[in-house]
Amino acid sequence: MVTKIKTFFNEVKVELQKASWPWDPKEKGFRKYKELSDSTLVVVVAMLLLGGFVAFFDFVLVNFVHFFTRLH
Repeated sequence: MVTKIKTFFNEVKVELQKASWPWDPKEKGFRKYKELSDSTLVVVVAMLLLGGFVAFFDFVLVNFVHFFTRLH
């Protein structure tokens, strides 16, 4: 049982070394995380645009339905 656990963690370590991480280990300071911060910024901007798009069309459709339902 213990050897299976050790084998598992050794395999996990090998696989994590193969992974591509979003930072540059050669850089120092904040510049090390440039790719990570750029990707985060792209995701935040995309979420804001999508949220604005959904909110705008929700507002338009609610007012459109309200306009036609109060005509009675």
